Amino acid sequence: MIVDIFIPCYIDQFYPGTAASMVKVLEKVGCGVNYNPEQTCCGLPAFHDGYRDHCKDVAEKLIFEFQNERYIVSPGASCVSMVKNYYPDMFHNSSLHNEYKQVQKYFFELSDFLVNVMHVTDVGARMVAKVTYLDNCCALRECGIHESPRLLLSKVKGLKLLEMKENETCCGWGGTFATRFEDVAVKLAEKKVEQILKTGANVVVSTDMGCLMHLEGYVKKNGIDLKVMHLADVLGMGYE
Repeated sequence: MIVDIFIPCYIDQFYPGTAASMVKVLEKVGCGVNYNPEQTCCGLPAFHDGYRDHCKDVAEKLIFEFQNERYIVSPGASCVSMVKNYYPDMFHNSSLHNEYKQVQKYFFELSDFLVNVMHVTDVGARMVAKVTYLDNCCALRECGIHESPRLLLSKVKGLKLLEMKENETCCGWGGTFATRFEDVAVKLAEKKVEQILKTGANVVVSTDMGCLMHLEGYVKKNGIDLKVMHLADVLGMGYE
């Protein structure tokens, strides 16, 4: 199977290694990977800030870039949610109705694709660590992604998965929310880190690097011994 990949703009700019890890994992499970270098953004930042016309322009570009019948796999759950849940409001019954429906149908977050399309739960990864999993709000509430990342983590050799007692509260990122309402975002990050540390984990993993970037800034500023890792980076550990 050949798949296309969509790399969120913030991963492209700040965490390109996570994109490389996803490619490594997809190839490990037997997928050929195609990357369109013309891709840019799904439109989510503009959407959050209320620039709906600009968001639609960016979304149209994405739709035209993925007009085939290949699966589109992304390491960004928020981007997947944008395409699946908010593009319909922009393009339903429009001149791009059929085109957006095709992209919507084939657009998948990495863990969802591995478990529910490829039917893979063990990619052969190995990492000795105590890990807790952070549910990204968009992944959990808008895409229903809950079990697939946990199944994948449970198969990583040497990894002990520890659940937070309260995992459905926001970490404070929320896209541009963290920059517009910094004080609230920091308080939410503080509470989330407290919940993480109570598990005894030394690594927190998520399907969205936005949440992890927000928490990483908090733990570094406060000298907290906690590592953040995207699921793709964990799944890419321990094999060549």
